[in-house]
Amino acid sequence: MVHFAKVRLSGFKSFVDPTEVDIAAGLTGIVGPNGCGKSNILEGLRWCMGEGSARQLRGGGMDDVIFNGTTDRPARNIAEVAIHLDNSDRTAPSAFNNFDELEVVRRIERDSGSSYRVNGQDVRARDVQLLFADLSTGARSTAIVSQGRIGALINAKPEGRRLLIEEAAGITGLHSRRHEAELRLRAAETNLERLEDVVTTLGGQLQGLKRQARQATRYRNLSEQIRSTEAMVLHQRWQAAQLALDEAKAQLAAVSEEVATLTAESARLSTGSADLGSKLPALREAEASAAAALHRHMVARDTLDTEEQRLTARRTELEARIAQVDADLAREQAHHQDAEAALARLQEEAAALGTGQDDSEVIDSARADRDGLRRSVETMETQATGLTRQIATRTAERDGLERRAAELAERLEQLQTRHAAAETELAALPR
Repeated sequence: MVHFAKVRLSGFKSFVDPTEVDIAAGLTGIVGPNGCGKSNILEGLRWCMGEGSARQLRGGGMDDVIFNGTTDRPARNIAEVAIHLDNSDRTAPSAFNNFDELEVVRRIERDSGSSYRVNGQDVRARDVQLLFADLSTGARSTAIVSQGRIGALINAKPEGRRLLIEEAAGITGLHSRRHEAELRLRAAETNLERLEDVVTTLGGQLQGLKRQARQATRYRNLSEQIRSTEAMVLHQRWQAAQLALDEAKAQLAAVSEEVATLTAESARLSTGSADLGSKLPALREAEASAAAALHRHMVARDTLDTEEQRLTARRTELEARIAQVDADLAREQAHHQDAEAALARLQEEAAALGTGQDDSEVIDSARADRDGLRRSVETMETQATGLTRQIATRTAERDGLERRAAELAERLEQLQTRHAAAETELAALPR
């Protein structure tokens, strides 16, 4: 019967250095204090036999089985556990029964997953699990008794006891193979159902393809008829095109003669256009001169209009001042007349009264007032005369400016007429 010979651990949990544990015939015990790694040896056995749950190995992830380092030793990136099985009596499963000793190795690399080898040959995890199932053991076999496992077996349900009995009878591997065969059988049945669906689908497609084949045959026949008909039509079109080509050649000859005539005419017109183009700069210069003169006259007209407005305002102001002077003169003349009348009355009163020195003083005072009024009147008359003379001068200047403005307006109208005529001639020139 196949039995365990030894276990080798390297980099697995607390076993950073390669460690071998021999399992001799009979009872082999491992004694040590808490925390020395006794449970790690058992977990290494279970892990090598195909345990896939990290929680069953007291870890959060499968990489936790790799030595994580201490203050004195660096962490490892690889962990490996090997189980040596003695198969000297050749009772191993047929797939591995060619060797006297079987070496089952599971190796894991950090962040890369694990791999299995049996006697140096890469195998699947399922193959290793079936190997140990045929040997009535495994990662979760009841042969591995841990704390609380006896009570669990006693209190187990009939299904759990049945598994215990089947494992003791050595048929666990058969059940595993039967389960795998059933899975394959179900997969085959599913594939057969899918195959029937595919056959049904292909049958419908076959009918469609037959119909399309008949349509293709009909299409081929119709295509041959269409090609022959198209050949006849193309031949007729070729004949018609040949006739059209002959007519086109005749038309081309006529058109060529007409093109030659038009080319000569175009050359003549080009020559005329060049002549007119040579005259165009002089006309443009004349137009520019006329425009400049027009601008100057318009500026002069605006200046004269401004001067006319200023003179009109000045004339209005002078007329108002003359009217004021006339009013002042009339008022002073009235005052003078009143003064002369008062003087005459005083003289008469003086003569009638025959008074002495007091009347003489009154008369002298009146005469002085009269003389002052006369001087004021004379001054105002002088100012009025000057203003009248200035008004006459301004009026003459205004009349001269009005005549100049009329002449400039007439000249402006002539320039506008010449400018319009130049624009008309310029528009009539060929482009």
